[in-house]
Amino acid sequence: MTIVNKQIVLSRRPREYPVYDDFRLVSSELPEVQDGQIATKNLYLSLDAGFRNWMNESSGDNVLPAQALDEPVMGLTLSRVIESRHPDYTIGDLLMARFFWEEYSVCSGDEFIVKLPPDLKFPHSYYMGILGDTGMSAYFGLTDIGRPGAGETVLISAGGGAVGSVAGQIARILGARAVGMTSGEEKCRRLVSELGYDATVDRRSPEGTEAAIAAACPDGIDVYFDNVGGAALQAAIANLSPGARIVLCGSITHYNAEEPAPGPSNLFELVTKEASMQGFLTHHRVDRYPEAREQLEDWIAQGKLKNVEYMLDGIENAGVAFCDMFAGRNFGKTVVRLSEE
Repeated sequence: MTIVNKQIVLSRRPREYPVYDDFRLVSSELPEVQDGQIATKNLYLSLDAGFRNWMNESSGDNVLPAQALDEPVMGLTLSRVIESRHPDYTIGDLLMARFFWEEYSVCSGDEFIVKLPPDLKFPHSYYMGILGDTGMSAYFGLTDIGRPGAGETVLISAGGGAVGSVAGQIARILGARAVGMTSGEEKCRRLVSELGYDATVDRRSPEGTEAAIAAACPDGIDVYFDNVGGAALQAAIANLSPGARIVLCGSITHYNAEEPAPGPSNLFELVTKEASMQGFLTHHRVDRYPEAREQLEDWIAQGKLKNVEYMLDGIENAGVAFCDMFAGRNFGKTVVRLSEE
């Protein structure tokens, strides 16, 4: 049976923030599955800010190569195996994988693929967000590096974003005081009313970010969970407590910069305050995914952890959802639903 596959390709390199015209919808016949390959039907797409970094021509690194023009955009998918000529996969397997923005995929099995349990406890979309790489990034970043203690202050940049919305809740579960950084009064209000943050920092505050952080964190910052980089990171460093830990999870400020952005100029404060700063990559902890998923599922079941999604339907809206995320139209995890099972 012939299957027509719809894909979103990168039609041009984004200039600073991505816009809808950077992407294009194309259709083609799905190739036949060869020996050693599988075919999947993709159910959900995870839209992640970090993939903006690889849309630049010179962005190839030891994590992922730069995305080629007129080729499908890389992304994380929740996928169901519909045909297999690979010994490790059977029809019906549910996968969390790094495939492309497309309705179907044919691959060799050498890609980044994680098999999910057959009996999922929560809606499928959760496994693209709070129970996928997003939630695991928040979990590993805080439990492995941040290690907040009871009563400590945890400041989280992009506090209403995909990772930040989970990290703030985990900080509270661990007994810390959670402070979320975001932009605008409305999002600040939602951080408190919907996600349970203790306080907020508005990056648009007229007194400036550094002063706004000082007001929200009068005793200093014990853990800074950084999703943004740039000026926000510098302002956080200026407000660190002695022995503070900085968790480097993302750098949204730098993804859209056409020239290398300057780093913080106050790094010597890490010396005087005996603070530490460490980055991490969640996919280097694949062997611990079951541990993280089990703990996150338990917190959800207990009502301690809330899932927040910004969801659009249809492959044609993948580029729209991605641009909406950078324009600040989202709150929580951005997901595109491709198919109802």
